[in-house]
Amino acid sequence: MAAANICLNKMNDDERFMRNALREARKGLGRTSPNPTVGAVLVLRNRIVARGHHRHAGAPHAEIECLRSFRGKIPKGATLYVTLEPCSTQGRTGACTDEIIRAGIKHVVIGATDPNPRHRGRGIELLREAGVEVGTGVLAEECAVLNESFNKWIATGIPFVIAKCGMSLDGRLTRRKKESRWITSATARRHAQTLRAQVDAILVGAETIRTDNPRLTVRNASHRQQPARVVITRSGKIPRDAHVFTDRFAKNTHVYQNETFPAILADLGAKDIASLMIEGGERVLGQALDERLIDKVQIYIAPIFAGGPTVAFGGQGALHTHDGAHLERVRFEKIGTDLCVTGYPKYDRGPRE
Repeated sequence: MAAANICLNKMNDDERFMRNALREARKGLGRTSPNPTVGAVLVLRNRIVARGHHRHAGAPHAEIECLRSFRGKIPKGATLYVTLEPCSTQGRTGACTDEIIRAGIKHVVIGATDPNPRHRGRGIELLREAGVEVGTGVLAEECAVLNESFNKWIATGIPFVIAKCGMSLDGRLTRRKKESRWITSATARRHAQTLRAQVDAILVGAETIRTDNPRLTVRNASHRQQPARVVITRSGKIPRDAHVFTDRFAKNTHVYQNETFPAILADLGAKDIASLMIEGGERVLGQALDERLIDKVQIYIAPIFAGGPTVAFGGQGALHTHDGAHLERVRFEKIGTDLCVTGYPKYDRGPRE
């Protein structure tokens, strides 16, 4: 019984310190792409003595920042908690495994393993070969979800695709003509800005540019680079005086004409765009859903029946209801007067013929 209690206490301690590492990691959300978001804490005698997170691509990784923030020689008995397996290769910065070994760390606890198939497990192997005791899988799912966009992109070269929209109870993106353009509340729209601030690019169709002339920027985003703007068009008829072509971020606007969705995603992935948010309109959202390209949805539902002309997902839809996508890991959150629904579509069958 005593041994069981010791193991349980150790597990609880590991999770507690890993949650602190996760809090550190979240400080870098929206700033590290195309690198993952990572946090680390150094623990001595059951107390956190140093913290670190990856601030931006090219900056020291979380483990290095954490170790360097500790003044003096790392004491024996210290344990390093890190949300992602330390890198084992030279990039813009040195390999984290080398730095950990040089620092004399003898205990490392890891959340998620490296999602890159070429390196997965190699960092753990190198640490163990150097005599470091390594624990793995602590809050692994939470640590992996933190980097869901990076995880897909680094393994496939294709961005993680999020569909975001605000709609009425009758599934409309718009009100009737000559009415206000807004369906959802100001509170919900501010909430959606947090998602914009965490993605690499925002995609819309040409009709959205012609009708709404959106800026597709993050408000008050001095802390990070603005996401790229992606416009897809069949006709090529897009007003050249639109905000996305004339503001100070115009050079970061990409236009694709008569390209297939998979080709667009592959090209964006090659440009180091790991996450893409589709904001509309109905044809674009519907096409992405029909082609089974959406990885996650974030939908704001306003408590009104708008009766407008534009439906949220205007594609062909499933041939049969049981063939349609259904959401997993669904989360409901009340945002002001609106309901935010997030989840991950599961496609039971391949794309429509």
